Amino acid sequence: MKKKQLSFDKELFKRSVLYNVKTLYRKTIEEATPQEIFQASAYAIKDAIVDHWMTTQKAANEQDPKIVYYMSMEFLMGRALGNNLINLQAYKPVKEALDELGVDINIIEDQEPDPALGNGGLGRLAACFLDSLASLGYMAYGCGIRYKYGMFKQKIKDGYQVEVPDNWLEFGNPFELRRPELAKEVKFGGYVNVFVDDRGRNVFRQEGYHTVRAVPYDLPVVGYGNGVVDTLRIWDAEPVNCFELDSFDKGDYQKAVEQENLASQLCEVLYPNDNHIAGKELRLKQQYFFISASVQTALKRYLRRHDDVTKFYEKAVFQLNDTHPTVAVAELMRLLMDEYYLPWDTAWDVTMKTCCYTNHTIMAEALEKWPIDLFQRLLPRIYQIVDEINRRFVDQIMRQYSNLPSIDVQDKIRSMAILYDNQVKMAHLAIVGGHSVNGVARLHTEILKKRELKDFYEMYPEKFNNKTNGITQRRFLMHANPLLADWVTEKVGENWITDLSLISGLKEIAGDRKAQKEFMEIKYENKKRLAAYIKEHNGIDVDPKSIFDVQVKRLHEYKRQLLNILHVMYIYDMLKSHPDMEYTPKTYIFGAKAAAGYQTAKLTIKLINSVAEVINNDDSIKGKLKVVFIEDYRVSNAELIFAAADISEQISTASKEASGTGNMKMMLNGAITLGTLDGANVEMLDEVGKENMFIFGLTSEEVINYEKHGGYNPGEIYDKDPNVKRTLDHLIDGTYSNDRELFRPLFNSLLNTVNSNKADQYFILKDFESYIEAQSAISEAYRDTKKWAKMAILNTASCGKFSSDRTIQEYVDEIWHIDKLDLSNV
Repeated sequence: MKKKQLSFDKELFKRSVLYNVKTLYRKTIEEATPQEIFQASAYAIKDAIVDHWMTTQKAANEQDPKIVYYMSMEFLMGRALGNNLINLQAYKPVKEALDELGVDINIIEDQEPDPALGNGGLGRLAACFLDSLASLGYMAYGCGIRYKYGMFKQKIKDGYQVEVPDNWLEFGNPFELRRPELAKEVKFGGYVNVFVDDRGRNVFRQEGYHTVRAVPYDLPVVGYGNGVVDTLRIWDAEPVNCFELDSFDKGDYQKAVEQENLASQLCEVLYPNDNHIAGKELRLKQQYFFISASVQTALKRYLRRHDDVTKFYEKAVFQLNDTHPTVAVAELMRLLMDEYYLPWDTAWDVTMKTCCYTNHTIMAEALEKWPIDLFQRLLPRIYQIVDEINRRFVDQIMRQYSNLPSIDVQDKIRSMAILYDNQVKMAHLAIVGGHSVNGVARLHTEILKKRELKDFYEMYPEKFNNKTNGITQRRFLMHANPLLADWVTEKVGENWITDLSLISGLKEIAGDRKAQKEFMEIKYENKKRLAAYIKEHNGIDVDPKSIFDVQVKRLHEYKRQLLNILHVMYIYDMLKSHPDMEYTPKTYIFGAKAAAGYQTAKLTIKLINSVAEVINNDDSIKGKLKVVFIEDYRVSNAELIFAAADISEQISTASKEASGTGNMKMMLNGAITLGTLDGANVEMLDEVGKENMFIFGLTSEEVINYEKHGGYNPGEIYDKDPNVKRTLDHLIDGTYSNDRELFRPLFNSLLNTVNSNKADQYFILKDFESYIEAQSAISEAYRDTKKWAKMAILNTASCGKFSSDRTIQEYVDEIWHIDKLDLSNV
């Protein structure tokens, strides 16, 4: 059944753009710059969005639905204009309108900076989830921080990553609404006084604190074709009093600007370097800042219509996206007890029924922990509450296990306590303080239950569940790859846009020669588009007829970009030694940011660029091999990359990647996965079949067994395998750097413990031979054009499970229990 189109007035849009150009810039459309036309167009679209936004809020006020508050340190939204146009079903009329005004929509879209509100998969997942919540018709708020500079903009200078501020707000954000009337105060530091009020109640009052004013900025999240507009609410920090003149007059300049400094630092950057105590302190302040403001707001909204705060959980659910927002557990307790005078047990019941926790990592070191002294100094009342939660929880452990002779209760306390070893363990607080704990892929959830969170699963099996991640097909197919999106619609109809399972209809034509030809022609056009981007930004000519082998993701050792570039070094060596060998030309494309303080990751980026410099300038290999590192990887250039990828490298050490979503985005666009059996790769294999993926390497069970029992010696492989030895020796023999010691730390990390705790911690050398074989199988398969085209189509056709719409519906059915908004009578 064809869905009813939202109405869009093209002529009104044109008039609005002209009017906005005139009133904003005192110019005609002919005089305006592309940036000015972007701003004018965005404000014109915002007018249309606000009508739907007001209708959504009116429906919510009348129907009083349960609301999801999705709390996350990151929201990697991507550019808003194109995505909003698609979800308003207005992309084509706006393109036509701009054409009629003599303006190219692609140039206008390129004027919009990517909002610097996130970094990696955690933030992009949050963005996909908001898109799906709105598109499915549920009422939701994303809750985060309005970072002024994000993490950083990545520049590559002499092959090194250089971090520069990402000034994405330089020209303002036309889609945001500043909401000062909803500002909240957030308190840091000081001490807690306790006194008894006239009703005999203990009252806890924080005194001697510093305060900042949290001011919300609302961004619209437009649902696809249904008129629903949800809200991403990001908080900015402002001083409560603009200037302490009294302090200034007394000569205490430092005190006079204290509040300004606190406010300005809070929202400047995402993930400040926490290699030092000041960075740790700023991170904790950021987390409490946006959580306190969000929880205060949620309670206030509820109490506008309800007077029984003990039923709060019936109208609100907090989904904590990883451990960063976990302080919400204690903050909700604080407000319920200190502001609304609920007794502990009642407040705890409300909190448990409100909070849910998504775990995003298997890496134990990534489960956040705070030094107790820092936590207590910054958040004195919150610390008291966490201390009491911990005391009661430890009592529960004692009661449950003390009479079981086979169990060492102290071991249980050591592994499960929220406060232990002078640390506040935030994941433990999230598990104890909520009613749901979910992993983000089937394998990930099983590892949590059997290993990382085994004791908690044993104690609270009913809390644990899996919600395999997903992506929004609207951004990552409709917007990223319009040629393929139109082709899919032609073959299976347009309802895949809101029900991706229908894309499976493509399986029927995967063997059809005409369909294969069309599909591969679309892929070639997308490869030409990316090749032009690479030429413009990198100055490198790449052949769109070569295999585009892509690894784009956050740079971390467990994701094994090092394995990929070592293999490139091996292939280059083979081409130099055997110039006449049969070899299918390949272009290896990397994109990744390394955390500013992560030296091994930054050195890996330098290695990739040094290898690229040598290979791309060696005429003797006749262009058979090219290496490209795409600077400042982000959502907008990711869309170009996903559409062009032939091979999707998902090569993390098995058992280390929670899920991955780049794997799904490239699969949707017809790339074939080269991967380990890790994260969501396992479920992708179930959907598409092992004959349509290239799987290599150790299994998660084998990796876990080596980690538990030992028995792996990378030095033996180096000594016995001449391919490995020759490749690694090139790190330190001057092939890729005149400074032979430059890459010594990477060499050492694979063979000894000079620069790391464990030699080859992520089993790169163990998987190297298997990886070479998989890469050879790829080259062979690519030479059979019919087979390759069929594999590519089947990958796209098998993506139905991996829509974030499916994931969100599972959250709704199994955790949140919320109802859709009905806009039919509003």
